[in-house]
Order: sequence, then structure tokens, then C-alpha cells
Amino acid sequence: MPMMCGGTGPVKEADDKIQELCDGVKSHVENEAKKSYDTFVAKNYTTQCVAGTNYFVKVHVGEAEHIHICIHKKLPCNGGEVLFLKMEGGKTAEDAIGYF
Repeated sequence: MPMMCGGTGPVKEADDKIQELCDGVKSHVENEAKKSYDTFVAKNYTTQCVAGTNYFVKVHVGEAEHIHICIHKKLPCNGGEVLFLKMEGGKTAEDAIGYF
């Protein structure tokens, strides 16, 4: 089923592309969380089509701890820049990823 503009798509397993996006914003996430993460592994994600793409990603950050992060990738015509937007901490592997 195609993603509706403005809505989020289906949840997918994270791949190398998603991990690369997460790695690119890791320092911003750590700054926001006021801690550093030795483990930072993207697990799954969903996307939202806006003026670019928002990626909502569940990230394993060590032991049983997970966080949800939102990354925005601008359209190529707007430079294709990748930006960290926000995060939610205190998540578990079982918590569903979605719009926040």
C-alpha cells in the first residue's frame, strides 16, 4: 500500500541506509540526551512524506534501552540535508515506532 502524503508508512526493518542516517545524527541525539551511547543500532522505522521525508526510527542504545528519534531529510532540490528533529527516551524493544 503506498504511503499517503502526510501520513506515516508501514513499519520496516532498518537497513544500512537507515543506520547511516542515524549515525549521521548520533552526536546531536547524544547532545539532546546529555549522554553518550556506545551502542546505537537502528532496529525499525517508518516514514512520513512531507517537504522531504521524516524518518521515525527505533534505536537500540544498550542493554534493554531503546530510544525513538525523528530525522528529516530535505528534498534534493532543497539540498538533501539531513537534520535531527527530536527524540523520545525510555523506550523498550516492544514499544511501537510511529509518529511522535
